Amino acid sequence: MKQQIDTIIFDLGGVLVDWNPTYLYQQIFKDNPEKMAWFLNNVCTPEWNLAHDAGQKIADGEAQKIAEFPEYETEIRAFYTDWEHMFKGTLEKNVALFKHFKASKDYRVFALTNWSAEKWDKAIELFPFFNDFDGVVVSGQEKCRKPSEKIFQIIFERFQITPEKAVFIDDNKENIEASNQLKLNGIHFQNHEQLLQDLKDLNIKL
Repeated sequence: MKQQIDTIIFDLGGVLVDWNPTYLYQQIFKDNPEKMAWFLNNVCTPEWNLAHDAGQKIADGEAQKIAEFPEYETEIRAFYTDWEHMFKGTLEKNVALFKHFKASKDYRVFALTNWSAEKWDKAIELFPFFNDFDGVVVSGQEKCRKPSEKIFQIIFERFQITPEKAVFIDDNKENIEASNQLKLNGIHFQNHEQLLQDLKDLNIKL
């Protein structure tokens, strides 16, 4: 029999805020989507960005890529200097759900995010509700990132979370698989209606 859930853990990018590098690079590469796709797959790759989420200094990551692709120096630097243009606002229905849980007396609400420590202050400036969680674990500050077991153990220990009594919502399937391995109830977010159904299946009060 499943234990009664008392804790909700949200991922941020892709769950509560709409973040995608293509929003910025569509402006930079204008009418050349093929070149933009090549750049994001070969130069400023997801793996490169994740290294900063895991604690690498942005300046070091930029220097490494500029040495490799000097002809793209301007476009490489834009990734973080114009980083806020990668956001298209919030996923409003999910933010409303977060606020519902936060106002409820039934649940504690946390965030577990892969995010560069150097961009966290700017993130709070863009989205002040990030301050409203009962606690946040930011990968760049911890020098480790999802899906590593270490970052899950950090949030469990720091906030006295029992995995079996918590639910974790993330848009990355790999992160959900990692959470399930640790007996943390994972929901792979795909759309709001599916999220509501999965929460109901866990007997969470909506």
